[in-house]
Amino acid sequence: MDFRLNEEHEALRQSVREFARDVVAPVIAEHYERHTFPYDVVRQMGKMGLFGLPFPEEYGGMGGDYFALCLALEELARVDSSVAITLEAAISLGAMPIYRFGTAEQKERWLPKLVSGEALAGFGLTEPGFGSDAGGTATRAVLDGDEWVINGSKAFITNSGTDITALVTVTAVTGIRPDGSKELSTIIVPSGTPGFTVAPGYSKVGWCASDTHELTFDDCRVPAANLLGERGRGFAQFLRILDEGRIAIAALAVGLAQGCVDESIRYATQRQAFGQPIGNYQAIQFKIADMELRAHTARLAYYDAAARMLAGEDFKRQAAMAKLYASESAVDNAREATQIHGGYGFMNEFPVARFWRDSKILEIGEGTSEVQRMIIARDLGL
Repeated sequence: MDFRLNEEHEALRQSVREFARDVVAPVIAEHYERHTFPYDVVRQMGKMGLFGLPFPEEYGGMGGDYFALCLALEELARVDSSVAITLEAAISLGAMPIYRFGTAEQKERWLPKLVSGEALAGFGLTEPGFGSDAGGTATRAVLDGDEWVINGSKAFITNSGTDITALVTVTAVTGIRPDGSKELSTIIVPSGTPGFTVAPGYSKVGWCASDTHELTFDDCRVPAANLLGERGRGFAQFLRILDEGRIAIAALAVGLAQGCVDESIRYATQRQAFGQPIGNYQAIQFKIADMELRAHTARLAYYDAAARMLAGEDFKRQAAMAKLYASESAVDNAREATQIHGGYGFMNEFPVARFWRDSKILEIGEGTSEVQRMIIARDLGL
């Protein structure tokens, strides 16, 4: 078993690392402070082909794999998570449902724009009253002739309100099954559709340079042909999308955790206290050693989950473990990095302050830590 990257993956990682260092790092603090979306950075990521990493060349993609996306996310998050989550959500939540479940016509219409980074898409799953309980979806879609009429709302939807957002894929109740359970389906709603309202962006603790909105659907009509996949298969579809997405979020969390190590080493070798660099003190050395241990172990976890996924094996438990461990490692590393920086760690001009604010959502988004433990336990037969 060899965990070393092949030449292609290593070249990608180095390329994204240089991009994050040379392009993202110099500008992201200002975007973060002003809560503005980094359109220029996104355009450059599109030119690099990052939005097309796991998609075939027939749609303008790079012909790579999901592991390539994870490597890119790790390197971006090593510098900034707002940019990383923009890419992660654009691919795993935005374009991937269309690629996995769309018709030939839907793929031809939407994928070239999404794969090039020219446009973004959101994934409308979470609702204001139903967070982890996705099965409690209240948004409804009724078929009226050759149109779906959608009513309801969604919350915390990434990439849903940018100037380049082209569509949102929405989960909705489209009927009641014979056993009384809800029939959930997934429907494509293009931006600008009458009755589809994007609320102002949230005031967030972290991810302040990413785009997040609440969405409202009030007698919103879209063609019946906008049904994504088979009617009534919406629940199964988003479970598959979330399983894959958890590997990507784990990779992002590893990047943040490793970024905390990078910044802590840099600071510990420069900061003087009691006549010598604080990195000479064992208390600091042990903190950083534990931080590196967490980042390395979390990386191995998402490597394993990605390998199983690409091999066509069951990976649900491994994805949940990777997401759980990596997100909690990110939170722990961000806390320790802030402590190492002392008062400066509480100042927004230092990256670790941004890391600290960004880390907590990783234990919540795309399945809380509690949900991951439920998945692991159930998969073990409990």
